[in-house]
Amino acid sequence: MTVQSTQAGEVKLDPARQHQAREYARIRRRLLLADLGLGAAFALLWLLSGASAWLRDQILGLTQQPLLVVALYAAIFGAIYGLLDAPLSYYSGFVLPHHYGLSTQTLRAWLWDQLKESAIGGVLGLILLEVVYALLRYSPAWWWLWTALVLLLFTLVLSNLAPILIFPLFYKFTPLEDQELVTRLTRLAENAGTRVRGVYRFDMSSKTVQANAALTGLGNTRRIILGDTLLDNFTHDEIEAVLAHELGHHVHGDMGRGILVQTVLTLGGLWLASLALQWGVGVFGFEGIADVAAMPWLALVLGMFGLITMPLGNAYSRWRERLADRYALDATHKPGAFASAMTRLANQNLAEADPERWVEVLLYSHPAISRRVAMAEQFSYES
Repeated sequence: MTVQSTQAGEVKLDPARQHQAREYARIRRRLLLADLGLGAAFALLWLLSGASAWLRDQILGLTQQPLLVVALYAAIFGAIYGLLDAPLSYYSGFVLPHHYGLSTQTLRAWLWDQLKESAIGGVLGLILLEVVYALLRYSPAWWWLWTALVLLLFTLVLSNLAPILIFPLFYKFTPLEDQELVTRLTRLAENAGTRVRGVYRFDMSSKTVQANAALTGLGNTRRIILGDTLLDNFTHDEIEAVLAHELGHHVHGDMGRGILVQTVLTLGGLWLASLALQWGVGVFGFEGIADVAAMPWLALVLGMFGLITMPLGNAYSRWRERLADRYALDATHKPGAFASAMTRLANQNLAEADPERWVEVLLYSHPAISRRVAMAEQFSYES
């Protein structure tokens, strides 16, 4: 049952949890650097050793069919990297969350999820790769522009279908039975000018102790989803404040804005990748920009671009998140509930409430929880 009686003023940061949160965050940053370093080193070694060209030649000896060439190369290249990355993935995804008491999954359940993620990601990724290489072959001068448009369409379709096709593969969704909360959240959505196709509870506790809620989908698939870990530990007012934040994104058109910003960044990255592929023909001896042997180089260039522009994207995201926070406060007029919800999330999710400023600037897509709580306190003072 949802917590009903806890007062906002009684919710405080747990010093012991915050100590763990800082440790956990530091380890995760180191693992991120290790993962990035491994990926970059693997791609460079694959290129400089001649392994990429050798694999292409072996595949061309089997088939000249372009679709099969791309599929075979991507499958072999991806499988080798996946094996090398498996220990790091296992430690960061299974061992570490268990060590800090965040994960509730058995090893078997975690492996099953990894298999499903790999299958879905592999199929979707291969479809995109085939489209990219088809455009490289048939429109070498403008492939980067057409690819950006394809990615835009792909994002819109996936945003619409994910809540009904992909999410249920990982969680069990059931209509929320708490009619009082359903009424409150539905009314909140109506006041925000959005129509939702139901309020659902999902078994987040089957994987983690962390809590979350979201407004997912587009059009006829838009729905409110609440993790059972949120429902079981937060008050109605706190849940309302969390959802009001999500609705703030809808009111401000952040999904459309975000897709547009991401499309612009993607367009810039693909244009630079186009230049890099042309340069690579001379430096690495590719047979052309559509040569599958250039796939590691393409991945490396796009990865570097994404890493360099990540602080810019995060800065934009933090700005929109602050606006959504302000909307939640204006819509509910419950700054105490908002502040206590943020504090509970920090305690429950093992989130560092007050990270170093450089960490927030470079890596955080949301304002630090301490800043979000301070905004609520300031709102209370102004009111």
